[in-house]
Formats: sequence, structure tokens, C-alpha cells
Amino acid sequence: MGTLSPPVPHTALAEVLARYPVGRLLTAEPVAEGLLNRGYRVTTEAGRYFLKCYVDTATASRPKILAHHRAMAALHTLGLPVAPPLTCAERSGTVVGSGGRLFALFPWTDGRHRHGTELDLPQCDELGALLGRLHGALDDVCAPFEQPAGYRSADPADSAALARDLRRSAREQRPYGELDALVERRLTERLELLAEHAHRRPAPQAAPPTGWTHGDFHGLNLLYGDGPPGDRVAAVLDWDKLGPQPRAEEAVRAATLLFNDRTSGVLDLVRVRRYSQAYRASGAATAEHLAAAAHRVWWERLNDFWMLQWRYQRGDHRADPLYPASAGQLAWWCQEYEQVLDAFAN
Repeated sequence: MGTLSPPVPHTALAEVLARYPVGRLLTAEPVAEGLLNRGYRVTTEAGRYFLKCYVDTATASRPKILAHHRAMAALHTLGLPVAPPLTCAERSGTVVGSGGRLFALFPWTDGRHRHGTELDLPQCDELGALLGRLHGALDDVCAPFEQPAGYRSADPADSAALARDLRRSAREQRPYGELDALVERRLTERLELLAEHAHRRPAPQAAPPTGWTHGDFHGLNLLYGDGPPGDRVAAVLDWDKLGPQPRAEEAVRAATLLFNDRTSGVLDLVRVRRYSQAYRASGAATAEHLAAAAHRVWWERLNDFWMLQWRYQRGDHRADPLYPASAGQLAWWCQEYEQVLDAFAN
């Protein structure tokens, strides 16, 4: 089964925290949200902290984590809402290894997560501007790189073959439930959409410029302050996927996750427009870049089946609750393609 490793025992957490200048561990409780890695809200003699256990093998190499930590510390120095990790007591860095796992300790930030549809329009402006500032600052604090020649997009023929395989798996699933029936219907619809839109596959050179990005900018990685000014982002969390990619695509992906109806997937295009205008005004991207990004992200979603691959190929059901809205959003996006494009780029 594709699940997280077991929780870290209290004694092991205490051993890790002994490496930091925070005193004795008093309490530790798991932080439940998120699909990858583990986190603990810990209280020590010095106060409250967030202890992160890196268990995602795709992102958990020590050199990569340390590079991410350096970038986070630099962003914090520039005044951006990023909490840098603490340095170990022996000044040996920010990462502790214990029991075959890697850990890092961060200050605890009070606040709450807010879905994008809870934000008023000025807050949508502020969020778009914040992402633009982060993208600009990352250029200053991360290593330079050469622009790639292009990005190959998904082949719709390969996607159709995978959709048929997954539909067969859904049909044969035992016990067969409501979600499996929905998957069957949606995959039949997806095959029709792939055939209808196959000619719209983006060319490799159609991607907007590549830049350093957070890599996973969405509501669960944004923490809003509880008190005044509680309408501001207090912390941008979870920088595990920091890396270069077509930059405007992160802005589009974030909007599809932030400003969607969590049942139907339909986007609030008024909020998307305000957020996108503020992002462009920051200088991070042009209207043309966002138009190209919106098309490429739409194509990516049309050809993406990761939630169903987790369910049927890995036996991992953590993403199951996300599927109905995700599938609904794609079907709606195909119908309202021009309106969505206008909201991002006009």
C-alpha cells in the first residue's frame, strides 16, 4: 500500500530535538494535513516549533534540502513571509539525521489556512502580488541557469491508452463503489475530450520562460495570520519542490487549486482575474506568458491521471477525495476554455 511510513516515536523525536538549542521536548503531536512527508507540532522548554520529517524519497536528499533551506533563509532576510529553519546546536547545519530519516526544525507560525474563495478581491490582489514577488526574489537568491530549449508535452495517444487501462481497472475494482462508477464515467468523457482536442497539443517551444518557483503553491502551503493584520499571508510553507520550471505555469496551477469550488471544481473567474492581474503587475510575467501557461496547464490536466494511478496502480487512496472536483474542473474548463484564458491573460 502506498502510505506514509509510521509516525516517529516520541523518544526518537526527543533525540532529534536534543540536537537543537531549544531545550527538552515536552509535547509532540502530528500535523495531519498534506500527502507527503510528516510534520509534528512540538513544544519544548524554549517554546513551540514545527519539526519536519522528510520521508518523500524524491525530495529528501540532504544536499537538496540544504539548498532549499539556504533559499528560505535568504527569502526571509529579504522580508518575505518565509520561516527559515533553525541551525543545530553544534552549528553543523539545519538538517539532522536519525534512524535513517532526515529532520529539520522551524519556528511555529500561528495562523490558519484559507481557501481562495474565502478571500475578498483586495486579498486576491495581494496573493497574486506576493507570488510575483517570490518569483522575482528567487532569481536573486538561487543559482543562475540556462533557459531550456523547450518542454515536451504529453502525447494524447499515450494518454488515451492509459485512460482505457485505468477505466478497465475501475470497472474491475472490488468492492465496486460510487467513486469507481464516477471514474468510469469521467474516463469515458476524458477519452472523448482527448480525441476532440488532440490537435491542440502545445509545441515544445510554446512554454513561457523558465524561472525558480516554489513548486507547490496552494492553500495548504499558505498560512494566514490570526490577528491583525489577519488578512495577510503570515508564512509560505513547504519548499520541498523548489526548482526551475515555466514560471507562469505555477501562477496558473496555483489559481486552479485556490479559486475552485471544492465540490464541482469550477473556478471563480472574478477572483482568478484579480489575482492574475496583480501577478502580472509585479513584473513576473506578461499577458502572453500567462496565456501560454494557461494553455499548457490545461493540456497537462487533460493528459494527467496521477490520482487514479495512485488509486488503481499503487493501491494508495490518499488522493481519492480530490478526484471528483479535479475531474469536474477539467470538464468545465474544456467547455469554458476562452473565458478561463481571458481571466488569466486579459
